[in-house]
Amino acid sequence: MGTPDELTADGQVHDEYRIAYIRDHIEQMLLAIQDGAQVLSYTPWTFIDVLSSNDGFKKRYGFVYIDRDEFDPTPLTRIKKDSFY
Repeated sequence: MGTPDELTADGQVHDEYRIAYIRDHIEQMLLAIQDGAQVLSYTPWTFIDVLSSNDGFKKRYGFVYIDRDEFDPTPLTRIKKDSFY
């Protein structure tokens, strides 16, 4: 799920939308299992942000935010998003 995650004033990324998205997928997996489907696993796209430069590093995908934009490559700090937990 690529979204333009942003650091808030408290230095965190509050990505409730990603949590809801993953929760909904897991709920659907449970329904599929109850219907007899064999589900082996659920694998998110990536654990850490994969910066999509096609849109100026706006879309982010992971559970760990990388403090980077298209203009300033530093400091590359890793910040656990709410969805990490």
